[in-house]
Amino acid sequence: MRSCEVLIVGGGPAGSSAAWKLRRAGADVLVLDRERFPRLKLCAGWITPEVVRDLEIELSDYPHRLLTFPRLRVHFGRLQVPLACVQHSIRRFEFDAWLLERSGAPVEQHNVRHIAADAGGYLIDGAYRCRYLIGAGGTRCPVYRELFRELNPRAGELQIVTLEHEIQYDWQDSDCHLWFFEHGLPGYSWYVPKERGWLNVGIGAIAERLKRRGLDIREQWEQLATMLGGSLAPGACYDPGGYSYYLRGRVDVVRRDNAFITGDAAGLATRDLGEGIGPAIRSGLLAAESILAGKPYRLEDVTGLSISSIARSMLDRIGHGGVFHGRRPRAPGGGGPAHGVRHRDQ
Repeated sequence: MRSCEVLIVGGGPAGSSAAWKLRRAGADVLVLDRERFPRLKLCAGWITPEVVRDLEIELSDYPHRLLTFPRLRVHFGRLQVPLACVQHSIRRFEFDAWLLERSGAPVEQHNVRHIAADAGGYLIDGAYRCRYLIGAGGTRCPVYRELFRELNPRAGELQIVTLEHEIQYDWQDSDCHLWFFEHGLPGYSWYVPKERGWLNVGIGAIAERLKRRGLDIREQWEQLATMLGGSLAPGACYDPGGYSYYLRGRVDVVRRDNAFITGDAAGLATRDLGEGIGPAIRSGLLAAESILAGKPYRLEDVTGLSISSIARSMLDRIGHGGVFHGRRPRAPGGGGPAHGVRHRDQ
């Protein structure tokens, strides 16, 4: 039987952020994840300046691919709006593993199946015992399933479905592009370049509205790929994968005794852009702070809108006279072929 003070289920950004804060305060922490890191993760890999500040990351010292965008290019039909702000892209394959290693917490590969209350704490699969339990295992988090599902049922109208692919590609346009409501899509699509010759392309929409409008997300994907083939990504070939998660709705119960849920386990992705990394990290840090300081665990400080971060970044640019602050893009260089590498082949 392995015992610890805090057991975290899930080693992604929410779990590693909680572990990092707890370990810095000297807490006895163990992280369980069903996969071995570095692991493949479908995600656009867009992080905000708030993420960088919350995690005290020095951009110049980050050892992996990180590209800073001095602007976003937002498209509404034929209208293109450049937004002068600072955002960043990373590869989740690298970023998540780096955050977990940086936390300093021990990690064990284990697929959690059963959780039971036990003498003021929790017993996990008869093999682990802890006083505090943090659920950071994403939409299908076992902590949510075992302890919170009946208290916080998923809202079907907030379910997002996505298709995306991250490929090795020598992009020429280093800006991030977002297209809203193309061909009646109840969502948006994206082109997110990554440093040194990687590119993430994807599409996301509210599942219920897609069905109601008689739209097929794969047909929407084909239209996006065709458009990119004639403009930003000629010659690129894709083999997209899909996943599903939930936008932020009512989250009535995020702590149950000494158990917490964070990130996508709590359904915290922003309502406008479905951005999940920032809310995951902020909620992981708040859960850790609640354990360390005995504070209530509340999520009012976790923004529900990405546009808030974009607006703050735009105001910051204005306040600094339009000066660009971030890591300048490095040439794709070792970018490789335009046919791409599928997630399962990386």
